[in-house]
Amino acid sequence: MHTEPPRTITPFIIWCLRGTHISLAIATFASVTIGVVETYIAAMIGYILDLVLETEPSLLISEKWPLIAIASGFLLFVRPVSFLLSAYLQSVVLSPGVRTLVATRLHRWTMGHPKSFFDDDFAGRIAQKEIQASNALADVVVETIQTVFFAIASVIASFWIISSVDLGIGLIVVFWLIGFYFLMRYFLPRIKTKSAKRANAQAVASGQIVDTISNIGIVKLFANSVFEDKSALKAFDSLKTSLCIYGMELVRFRVCMVFYASLLFFLVMAGCSFLWTQGTISPGEVVIAGSVSLRIMMMAGWVSFSLLTIYTNLGDVHDAMETLAVPYSLVDENQAPALSVEKGEIEFKDVTYAYGKHIGGIKGISLRVKSREKLGIVGASGAGKSTFVSTLLRMHDPENGSVFIDGQNIRNVNQDSLRKHISMVTQETSMFNRSARENIQYGYPDATENEIIEASKRAGAHEFIRNLEDNYGRQGYEAHLGERGVKLSGGQRQRIALARAILKNAPILILDEATSALDSEVEAVIQEALISVMRGKTVIAIAHRLSTISHMDRILVMEEGNIVEQGAHSHLLQKDGIYASFWKRQSGGFLGIQPAE
Repeated sequence: MHTEPPRTITPFIIWCLRGTHISLAIATFASVTIGVVETYIAAMIGYILDLVLETEPSLLISEKWPLIAIASGFLLFVRPVSFLLSAYLQSVVLSPGVRTLVATRLHRWTMGHPKSFFDDDFAGRIAQKEIQASNALADVVVETIQTVFFAIASVIASFWIISSVDLGIGLIVVFWLIGFYFLMRYFLPRIKTKSAKRANAQAVASGQIVDTISNIGIVKLFANSVFEDKSALKAFDSLKTSLCIYGMELVRFRVCMVFYASLLFFLVMAGCSFLWTQGTISPGEVVIAGSVSLRIMMMAGWVSFSLLTIYTNLGDVHDAMETLAVPYSLVDENQAPALSVEKGEIEFKDVTYAYGKHIGGIKGISLRVKSREKLGIVGASGAGKSTFVSTLLRMHDPENGSVFIDGQNIRNVNQDSLRKHISMVTQETSMFNRSARENIQYGYPDATENEIIEASKRAGAHEFIRNLEDNYGRQGYEAHLGERGVKLSGGQRQRIALARAILKNAPILILDEATSALDSEVEAVIQEALISVMRGKTVIAIAHRLSTISHMDRILVMEEGNIVEQGAHSHLLQKDGIYASFWKRQSGGFLGIQPAE
């Protein structure tokens, strides 16, 4: 079980960066060092000026060579080495490391959400949030170390240097810094809020585009390009509005910063000029204070823009946190044991699940499926068949009642171990945009090449896989299948899904319209393969084509979430009830098709 991420921004960032404190400390030290070094180099011009004015030209090198050597070493060695260390830490260690760490940590947490979490959102939007958070947080870390700590060190060093010229002038820097703080405190939260709204509009627009592209076949089939274009324009208009609001806040911020940064240089130079006219400070000291304050003025604009970037990225992180860092709605018990399956016996005890509503789902189901029993389930759409299966797979917990496998309550065992003991082939088969081999091997990652090929042969997939070739010239089992397997026919996808289930070889097998996309000739081959695959397993098969389950040990008839009939095929026909009426009405073995009159 992963540690749950906090839902407030600072603890969330700490959660994301856990384990990086040593690297962060070293990088911060390097950045602080550079800040001090750069400030003293800016002041060096004034020191050199006084040195030149106070020393005879002919004696400058002979008398002042130690100071000249120190200044040269400072400039030619200390400064480059400090920059090298800081740049290496930020560009090679921190940025790549933080991006990878945060992306991995967030992805692992996101993958732990139940299927309903992904069903309720755009796949593209969720992916966008993961990448958005990792990139933004890496930028926050690098900018904070590279800019904020650098600036703090520079300002402290600047105050020290200017105060050595005159304490009153040094206090100008202090009061200016206080004003800078309040200016940032006013603008940055406003920018952060508008940045979060902009990031959300960006994610919605991305999700809209990904959703359209993912379903491009339907768009083309229904000739709805215009409708999709309008949907995209609506999302982009919303994005444009949020971008403009964000941009106007930036304009106000930048104008204020330019004026306020210039104010420091003006006040310091005015104060130093007055003191020089009074003979209180030397020309070199005027240059020292002026050079350092000029550097702060130039740095203020850079720092303010970096703070702007930090707060903008914090807005992105906060927006991603709101989507991803939500508690799991389906969790295992602490140190839940793995499911142990010896017989494969399944029992539902008064199980109800209606998706939190009063209609739909299943109601008070009590059922025992014996070890190695072959159970067929039929019923009209909405009768509760899919809910029955998803409850067994623990895609959700029952609202009432319990489900047991070999006497173990599935709520009390590890979810992954539960699903490892169940193979499932669905009507809507899922394929990765990976090779045919990888898609089949997904059922058992440690399978050998011979085992993969044998499973393919048993599923009737070997011959067509051998003839596959993708756009990159990869052939056979190395050919990639395209996103969601779009390069295959429906029957081919189902045969690969069957091969995957065969390779998994779990003691419980669920078939949800597993042969619905196959033509009659291929279906006959697959049915023979399934008979072999089902041997020795507990099987639950959902079907509308009644001929595919007529040989099952027992058939359940479901209606409005209830089991209304059950028994063998012959028994149900003799009973002349709902199942018999289905059988009479079917044409070609399909449920719900009226015969011709």
